[in-house]
Amino acid sequence: MTELNADTTRRAIVDHTRRLAESAAAAGPDAAVPTAPKWTVADLVAHVGQTQHWVAEIIERRITDPTQLPTEMAVLPADPREWPAWLAESGQRVASACSDEALEAPVFNAAGDGRSGGRFWMSSMLNEAVVHGFDAAGAANRPAEVEADVAAALIGNLFAMLTSPTWEMQRPESAHAIRGTGQTLQWRATDTADGWFVERRPDGATWEAGIRQADVTVSGPARSLLQVLTRRLPLADRETAGISVDGDTELAQHWLDNTAHASD
Repeated sequence: MTELNADTTRRAIVDHTRRLAESAAAAGPDAAVPTAPKWTVADLVAHVGQTQHWVAEIIERRITDPTQLPTEMAVLPADPREWPAWLAESGQRVASACSDEALEAPVFNAAGDGRSGGRFWMSSMLNEAVVHGFDAAGAANRPAEVEADVAAALIGNLFAMLTSPTWEMQRPESAHAIRGTGQTLQWRATDTADGWFVERRPDGATWEAGIRQADVTVSGPARSLLQVLTRRLPLADRETAGISVDGDTELAQHWLDNTAHASD
């Protein structure tokens, strides 16, 4: 399974935050965000910058107690011309906070899984920059771009989140909906060697890296799979996404319908 090293991840956070800022500037602050219908571009920029500053503070302060999480959010500059610099600052701040030392230090992990808190937050911040970068690109009518290895790593991160202990506590309706009686889904990247095999069990969904026979197999470039899995592209739009679906399409659609992130 594709995994990014820390240096690559830190650079990608900064780079994709910059791309998001460029798309936001091209779209304009009042533009609607098609893939996040409740948001304007101003809302999108505020969310990403504020989240990056908030997470950076968690890591910088080595917060381990969730009751001590920051309660104040950074303020979005009133002048949209200042947004690129503001986002550059927030992206660099959170990337720098994820130092090698911080990745192994005790820090609160919101997923409650086996990763260190720093590694959890670093992956989450890359996901924020990339997926909301898709949103900003759509608002500006620009193509959504992400490197295949980055997209593949984020798909693994997505499945880790959806099967984490915290997901069931925070999103019980989703966790219940993706249980099953042994139904299987295979997601396979055609531009990397990655595959993600999901089994819906009575006690919860599980996943593992690899390629196996499944009730439905969705194949395509890692970028397209990430866009479909985060509901930035519809599964039905196979030509645009460049994907193929073999097997029980309704099973794949059911998964997508019940796994949206709270921040979507």
